[in-house]
Amino acid sequence: MDNMNLDQHISQRFNQDLEEIRSDLLEMGGIVENQVVDAIAALMDADSEKASKVLKTEDKVDIKEKSIDEECTQILARRQPAASDLRLVLAVSKTILDLERIGDEAAKIARYAIELSEEGESPRGYIEIRHIGNCVHKMLHDALDAFARFDVEQAIKVVKQDKSVDQDYATAIREMITYMFEDPHSITRMMNIIWALRALERIGDHGRNIAEQVIYLVKGKDVRHISYKEVKEKARS
Repeated sequence: MDNMNLDQHISQRFNQDLEEIRSDLLEMGGIVENQVVDAIAALMDADSEKASKVLKTEDKVDIKEKSIDEECTQILARRQPAASDLRLVLAVSKTILDLERIGDEAAKIARYAIELSEEGESPRGYIEIRHIGNCVHKMLHDALDAFARFDVEQAIKVVKQDKSVDQDYATAIREMITYMFEDPHSITRMMNIIWALRALERIGDHGRNIAEQVIYLVKGKDVRHISYKEVKEKARS
């Protein structure tokens, strides 16, 4: 694991400021992770009550994102951080945006769960939802853990997981479309499943983004918009 020197400042208040934004980010991450877990469970169990809980948490996530963003702005204005300190502030600022968007995707899934619970259980799609849901939840959890521990190797693994999720998503969509052709009466329900799968795939993308910010934070290298192989080589060089 790579170590970060975030506690070497003359100003103890500066140290506290940096630790606070990191802690607040991880707290926000925990809230969003629970949203994702509850949204998937609501969809799988046709549990509209749990889905409503996810929707109620949306405002809390938005407030948290604004609060941390303001903290980052204040640090930039007052402290004018450099080197790894600046990278931490920038990484936090970008990561909270991804977390907020993950919360939005979880809310979408919750809305689809409510619609599906009203329409009745769909005979297809739930196996794919469970599988991809478990994968993207693990990606998010591992990405946040990598951020907490400044762990580049774990961040690299998250980037690799995203490729697998994309492949599983493409396969699942083909299966759903085939099923709709076979049974036109299922189209409305299956479209909700497809949109839920799309939301899960987007959560995976945001999980990858968070992992990329960990690599940027620790290594100072921008690994966005490149292949997994290139990410691995750049992060380890």
